Parts: sequence; structure tokens; C-alpha cells
Amino acid sequence: MSALPRNVPSSTEPTDVRWLRSSYSTGANNCVETALPHSGPWAGLLAVRDSKDPAGPALLFSPESWAGFTAAFKS
Repeated sequence: MSALPRNVPSSTEPTDVRWLRSSYSTGANNCVETALPHSGPWAGLLAVRDSKDPAGPALLFSPESWAGFTAAFKS
């Protein structure tokens, strides 16, 4: 099995996903958006993109990687 890319170019970004912003977002487009692809090669991964550049690339995280990333901010 080949390794998944660390990011997905906009031309191959996960489709048919619902991008979400934090309820704390002010609407100034200075946050990130997240999505959980349910099908295709990105199923089960968390996609993250810059709200200022929705056509730009999305970063992909495994559930374990995202948990470690967010735990680092909490501590």
C-alpha cells in the first residue's frame, strides 16, 4: 500500500464533503475549515484548509495525528 500524501492539491481535493468552521469564528476569514471525507482515498482522514483560500490545498491528518496536534495546544 502506498503512503498517502501529506496534502491534497486543490485539483484533487476531497469532493462531496461539508467544510466546517469553528463556532468561535468571527466571519473575518481568518480561521481554518475542517472536513471528514467519508469515501475515496481520504476516507477516515481529517482534511484541513485555510478559510482565506478555499481553492488551495488541504492538509490531511490521521485521527491519531490530529489528536496529538490538538493535545499539544491544550498543554
